[in-house]
Amino acid sequence: MESQPGNGSTFFFTIPVDKKKEEKNEIGKIHVKVVEKRTKNLKILIVEDDKPSEILITIAVDMFVKDLIIAKTGNEAVEASRKNPDIDLVLMDIQLPEMDGYEAIRQIRRFNKKVIIIAQTANVLSGEREKLLEAGCSDYIPKPFSKDSLREIIRKHFN
Repeated sequence: MESQPGNGSTFFFTIPVDKKKEEKNEIGKIHVKVVEKRTKNLKILIVEDDKPSEILITIAVDMFVKDLIIAKTGNEAVEASRKNPDIDLVLMDIQLPEMDGYEAIRQIRRFNKKVIIIAQTANVLSGEREKLLEAGCSDYIPKPFSKDSLREIIRKHFN
């Protein structure tokens, strides 16, 4: 350890590494990158009325996107889903103007039972998951969420 008052400290340590294990990890990483590239073929609808959240989600899903559609209200989400029956994934905010996410999901499910719908909600009260699944969600992610956690939930449904 080296330390200088007002400048901070530097710590040195040695960690034993098994070279054979390290090489296996590199092979695993390469495999994961190949899988991620093959998943870049989804038509995704992002339903989000908050611009910063929309930007964050757009960045997070970039590795999966073939086509991207943005809707800012529940009504726009239903209309976009109706006009694009080949949408693979809907990322649905729940608290939306005009029509909330629950009703938008119910309406989408009337004409598209196959699309994966992942709800994004800041409301993590007891019973919320059940309410979302009952409305027709495939899954949900609580807000705030990280880019990695969103990518993980997408991989869960598309790998």
